[in-house]
Amino acid sequence: MPEITNQLRSLAEGYTNAWSSQDAASVASFYAPDGSLTINDGPPAVGRAAIAQAALGFMTSFPDMKVFMDDLTIDGDFVIYYWTFQGTNTGPGGTGKKVLFSGFEKWRLAADGQIAESKGQFDTAVY
Repeated sequence: MPEITNQLRSLAEGYTNAWSSQDAASVASFYAPDGSLTINDGPPAVGRAAIAQAALGFMTSFPDMKVFMDDLTIDGDFVIYYWTFQGTNTGPGGTGKKVLFSGFEKWRLAADGQIAESKGQFDTAVY
């Protein structure tokens, strides 16, 4: 069973910074090569290239986006990463509206400590 260690907290902090960096490949680098990211029960993005594409969609729509880590907890064999997203929808075809919403990701970690699987949830009505 995982525990909140300095290594796990460092992973979460680095992941948070990557989401705020406008560098989609940086987000993907936190995943195992065959890792997956599922957002709101949609189809999973599998592999680092697909995960980078998923991150790029948010980064393109919200060029000023920032992600903040709210909490990190353990649920059985999973790590729960709670976050808040802030940005302005000024990307191509954007509305110019500011958003602020929170969500979480349920991580299953690979043996090497990278994210093997992430299942994320947020309120799409707020988004």
